[in-house]
Amino acid sequence: MKIDRRSALGLIGAGAAFSSTGATAAQAAAVRFDHGVASGDPTAQGAILWTRVTPVDAAHAAPIAVRWHVAQSADAKPIESGEAQARPARDFTVKVEPKRLKPGQDYVYWFEAADGTRSPNGRFRTLPEGKTADAVFAVVSCQLHAGGYFNAYRSIAQRDRVDAVIHLGDYIYEYGADGYGTEIGSKLGRIPEPAHETLTLADYRIRHAQYKRDPDMQAGHARAAFICVWDDHETANDSWIGGAENHQPATEGDWQARKAAAMQAYFEWMPIRDAQDGNPWEAINRSFDFGDLATLMMVETRLLARSEGAAFKGETPGADEIAAVLATRNRADRELLGEPQRAWLEQGLTASVAAGKPWQILGNQVVMARVAGPDMAKLFGADKAKAMLASLDPSLRPRVEAAQAGYRAGLPFNLDAWDGYPAARERLYASFRQSGSRPLVLSGDSHAFWANDLADDAGRPVAVEFGTTGITSPSIGDAMPALPIGDLLAKANDEVLFCDQRAKGYILLTLTPQKAHAAYIAMSTIYARDYSERQIAAFDLAADAREAKLQLASKDPSTTSGQ
Repeated sequence: MKIDRRSALGLIGAGAAFSSTGATAAQAAAVRFDHGVASGDPTAQGAILWTRVTPVDAAHAAPIAVRWHVAQSADAKPIESGEAQARPARDFTVKVEPKRLKPGQDYVYWFEAADGTRSPNGRFRTLPEGKTADAVFAVVSCQLHAGGYFNAYRSIAQRDRVDAVIHLGDYIYEYGADGYGTEIGSKLGRIPEPAHETLTLADYRIRHAQYKRDPDMQAGHARAAFICVWDDHETANDSWIGGAENHQPATEGDWQARKAAAMQAYFEWMPIRDAQDGNPWEAINRSFDFGDLATLMMVETRLLARSEGAAFKGETPGADEIAAVLATRNRADRELLGEPQRAWLEQGLTASVAAGKPWQILGNQVVMARVAGPDMAKLFGADKAKAMLASLDPSLRPRVEAAQAGYRAGLPFNLDAWDGYPAARERLYASFRQSGSRPLVLSGDSHAFWANDLADDAGRPVAVEFGTTGITSPSIGDAMPALPIGDLLAKANDEVLFCDQRAKGYILLTLTPQKAHAAYIAMSTIYARDYSERQIAAFDLAADAREAKLQLASKDPSTTSGQ
C-alpha cells in the first residue's frame, strides 16, 4: 500500500501540514528549544529550517506562535523573516523555508517564541549556481544512540568548511532497552526512550526527540544543512515494501500502520521537505545541483519498491536452505529501486552529463559492490583457517562456520545489500551506461569504511563507491576483533580496494572539477566524550579517469582533540 500525503491527513489530522500564519492565531506560551535547530534540503534560494518548540507546561495543547529569521551573520540584521506555528498535530515541530536568499552563500538562522525565548543559532549554505570551484560534504550513516557518543558530529561541527552533511540512513534505531547495542548504552547512561521497541507514532516521536536532545547531534545539525534519506531502522530492521525482519504482525500489529507512524515522525522531526500532493511518502528520492560541478541524486531503497530479502530462518542454515536462498536471490524480478525510480535516476544522470557536469553523485543506502564472503581456507589454508576459527568466542564460532559454508556455496557477504538483488543491480548499471555517466556512489548501512571499483557482470567498470562507516553502530569487526575482517574482504574481492570494519567516523568528501578527494576520518573512541581523530585513509578520484587510487594515511598521523 502506498501512503500519499492526502490520504495520510486522516492519520495525522488536517492541521498537521505547515501553514504560515500570523502570531495572533496561535497561543503564546512559555517554551524551550530543547532539541536545537536543523536545516536541510538546501536550494539556491534557501533551505528547510527546523526546530521543535517544547512547552514548559507539558499539558499545553494549543498551537504556539514562533518567528524565524535568517541573516548573513549572528549579529547582523535579519534579511528574511517569517511567522509559523508549532502545532500539536506535528508534535510541536516547525518547518519553514526562506526563498529569497542568494546562491552559494552561508547564512545564520534562529527561531523566537512569543514569550521572547530564542533558539540556538544554526548555519547553512545555499546551493551554488553557475561556475563552482569546489564543494565539501561530510558523509555519515548509522547512529545507534545506545552504541556510544556522537563524537563524529562534534568533529563535523568544528570543521571550517562543510557545505552539507549527506546522511545515508539509520538516523534512529527502533530497538528497546533490551535490544541491539544496549549493553554499551547501559554503561554510558544512554538507554533508549521509550524503553520498549518503537511501534506507535508516540514511540517514534519519543525516540526522535531523544536523538535530537544529544548535544553533539545538535552541534552537527547547527553546523550545516543535512541532505537525508532513511534506511531500515527508521522503521524496523531489514524493512521492505511489505514488512520487515523486525516486525511480527501477530504481536506488533499491521505493518502499514507501523510504517505510516514511523514516516510521519520522520517528516515531523527531520529537516526534509515534505512530500508533495500526489506523491507517496516513500518517494523521498530527489536531486540537488551544485552549480556546474555536480548533481547529487538521493535514492530510496527500502520502502518504495524493495522485494523481500533473501534471508535465512536460522543462524546455522543447511545446504538445502543455502540453495533456496541463492535461488531467491538470483530471481530476475526482484527490485530495490523499482522501475519509476530507476527511470528518474537515469534521466537525471543523463541531464547532468549533457550539462557538462564532471560529477554525478549517488546517495544510496546500502553497499553496491559485489562482495563475496571470505573463504578463509582458500585464503590461508585449512590449518590456519581452523586455528583462526578456534580463536573466536565459542558463542560466535558456529555462526561463522555456517557463514563459511555459505560463502563456499556462492553466498555474498551481505544479502541485505545490493548483493542480495543482483538483477536489479544490473538494471541500474545499464542505466549508468545509457546515461553516459560513471557516477560516484556513496553508501552507508554496513558500519564499515569501503572504497570499491564497481563493475557489471561482464566485468566492465561502471562506477566507484565510497562507503562510510557508522557514527556509533557496532560492526562485525567489533564482534570479532580477532579476525581482520576488512583485510579478508579486500583480499577476497577484486572490487574492494579498502575495507575497515572497526573504525567509527565519517567521510569528508571534497569535489573540484578535476578530482574528488575522500578522507576517511576515524574517532579514537565513541565510549568517552574526550576523543581524538585521524585520517586512516584517503582516495583521490580523477574526474576523467574515475579510477580510485588508495592513498594510505601517514604512519604518524596528526590528531586533533575534541571535547
